[in-house]
Amino acid sequence: MKVATFNVNSIRVRLQSVLTWLEKESPDVLCLQETKVIDSDFPAQAFHDMDYSPVFRGEKTYNGVALLTRLPVERAQIGFTDDEAEGTRLITAVIQGVPIVNTYIPQGYEPQSEKFRYKLDWFRRLYDYFDRNFSAQKPLLWVGDFNVAPEAMDVHDPGKMLGQVGYHPDEHAALERIRKWGFVDVFRMHQQGREQYSFWDYRVKNAVQRKKGWRIDHIWATKPLADKSIQAWIDKELRLTERPSDHAPVVAEFAL
Repeated sequence: MKVATFNVNSIRVRLQSVLTWLEKESPDVLCLQETKVIDSDFPAQAFHDMDYSPVFRGEKTYNGVALLTRLPVERAQIGFTDDEAEGTRLITAVIQGVPIVNTYIPQGYEPQSEKFRYKLDWFRRLYDYFDRNFSAQKPLLWVGDFNVAPEAMDVHDPGKMLGQVGYHPDEHAALERIRKWGFVDVFRMHQQGREQYSFWDYRVKNAVQRKKGWRIDHIWATKPLADKSIQAWIDKELRLTERPSDHAPVVAEFAL
C-alpha cells in the first residue's frame, strides 16, 4: 500500500496539480490537509473520475481534511467522535484493515497566545483519541501536517528557531508523549539525512533553493505496521511548480 500526505493549501487552487500528481504517482491513499472549501464545493467528481473515492470535511477559507483512496473504505469517522462538531481537522478511515488517521494539527500562532494553548490541548485530545480507540500492538497509521518539527535536523536553523511555534519545547513534549504511546516516524526509518524538509515559507525568497525549510508533515505508524514499511520520501518537485502549495507531499510504501 502506497500512502501519501499533502497539505494542499486550497484544493480548488491546487486541484490540477493534485490530479497530475495522482496520475504520476498513483498512491493507494492520499491524505490532504487545508482543503479550505465547504463540503458542497469539494471537487469530489474530479477524483471519482480517476477512480478515487473521497472522504472529506471542510469549511470556508480555513482548515479542511480529505482522504482519497482507490481501495475500499471499511469504516470512516469525522473528528474525534462521530458527532464531532469540529471535524475539519481529523478524519479516520479503515482501509485494508488498517486505521488511517489524517490530521491537520493547529498551527499555534505564537507561544504566548491562546491559539498555542489550544494547540497543546488538541495534542492532549489526540493522545486520548489514540489511547481510547486503538492499540499500539496493532497496525495504525497517523499522517498529516503535525505543525511540529520534532528534531534539530528537521529545521534549517535549530539554534535560532528553538522556542518558535513549530519548534517549541512544549510542542516537542506533546508530540513525544504520543510517540511514546507507540508510534514510529516512518520517514526517519528510511531517510536519516539533514535538509529533508516538507514545508518552505512563501515569505522566504527562494526558500527551497536556499534550503530554508521545516519537516512538519509526517507519516507515523505503530511498530507492527512500521516494520512493513519499504521506503519513504518527500516529493519536493511539486513545491517547485507554478502556484505551488507551501508544502510538499510525503510518501511511504508498505508491504501489506
